[in-house]
Amino acid sequence: MKFTKFAAAALVAAGAAAAHAAEIKPAVIYDMGGKFDKSFNEGVYNGVKKFSDETGIEVMEFEVTSETQREQAMRRMAERGATIVLGVGFAQADAIAKVAAEFPDTKFSIIDVTWLDAPNIRQYGFKEHEGSYLVGVAAALKSQTGKVGFVGGMDIPLIRHFACGYVQGVKATNPNIEVFQNMTGSTPAAWNDPAKGAELARSQIDRGADIVYHAAGGTGVGVIRAAADAGKLAIGVDSNQNGMAPGSVLTSMLKRVDVAAYETFKDAASGNFETGVRVLGAAEGGVDWALDENNAELVTPEIKAAVEEAKAKIISGEIKVEEYYTNNSCPVS
Repeated sequence: MKFTKFAAAALVAAGAAAAHAAEIKPAVIYDMGGKFDKSFNEGVYNGVKKFSDETGIEVMEFEVTSETQREQAMRRMAERGATIVLGVGFAQADAIAKVAAEFPDTKFSIIDVTWLDAPNIRQYGFKEHEGSYLVGVAAALKSQTGKVGFVGGMDIPLIRHFACGYVQGVKATNPNIEVFQNMTGSTPAAWNDPAKGAELARSQIDRGADIVYHAAGGTGVGVIRAAADAGKLAIGVDSNQNGMAPGSVLTSMLKRVDVAAYETFKDAASGNFETGVRVLGAAEGGVDWALDENNAELVTPEIKAAVEEAKAKIISGEIKVEEYYTNNSCPVS
C-alpha cells in the first residue's frame, strides 16, 4: 500500500512538473557580435545551453546584427508567446523597457542593466572592477618589462569600469608598472573589429607592453592573436578564453553571464522567478579568474597565491576596489 501511494504521488508530481514545463517558452536576444563571439554573448549562450540540456526545453533565439533589430526582435518574441525573454547587454535597455511595458504579463530579464523601473523585469549587474583587479594582480607579477596594456571595445563607462579595476590591481601589486589604455571606437562596431583590436594590441606591444588585457567582445580575438604572434601574453574576458591561444593567454577575467542566463530560465521554469536587481561580484561568484590546463604553466605558485589572497580580501571587504562610476573617473592611472 505504501509503495502504491508513493508511486501515485510521484506520478502526480511528474505530471505537474511536465505541465509546468510546458507553460515555459523562453527566448533570448543576443547582441552585436553573435552568440559565438567567444566572449560576452557566448558566455550567455553557455548558460542558455546548460538550461536546455538539463531541461530539454528549447529556447527561441535571435542574434542582433544592427541596432534597429533589438526592439523588433524583443517584440516579436513576446508576440510569439514567449513567457520569459532575456536581453543581452546594456544596449538593449531601451528596447526591453518599452516592450516589457507593452507586455506586462510576460517576464523579462536583462544583463548589464540595473537602472530600469519595471515590475516585470529582472536586471543583472556585475562587479567587473573586482574581477579586473584580480587579473591586474596577475599581470603585474608576470610582466617582465614593467609595462602592460588594456584594450577596450566601445568607449563607454562600463568598459572604463573594467579598465579602472585592472589598473588598481596592477598598481596595488607594483606601483611602478606603466599601463597603456586604448578604446577601439565610439560605436557598437567596436565590439566586432578583430583587425582594429590586433592593431591596438601591436601598438602597445611596440611600446613595451608584454601583457595586454582586453574587454572588447569579438574585437578581443584580434588582441589575443596579436599577442600570441608577438610572443607576448593576453588576458581574456567574460568567457574562459585561455584555450584560444594556449600558452599565450595568461588568464581570463570571468564575468559569469552564463550564471545570469541559466538562473533566469531555471527560475522561470521552476516558478521561482523574481524581478528586481541582482549584482554579482566576487562574493557571489559573479566574477573570477580562470586557471586551467591551457595556462597552468604560465601561472606560478606566487601568482596563484597572490590572486587568491586578493580575491579573499575583496570578499571580506579588506580590499575595496573603487568603481569608475562613482565619479566617472578612476582614482589611479
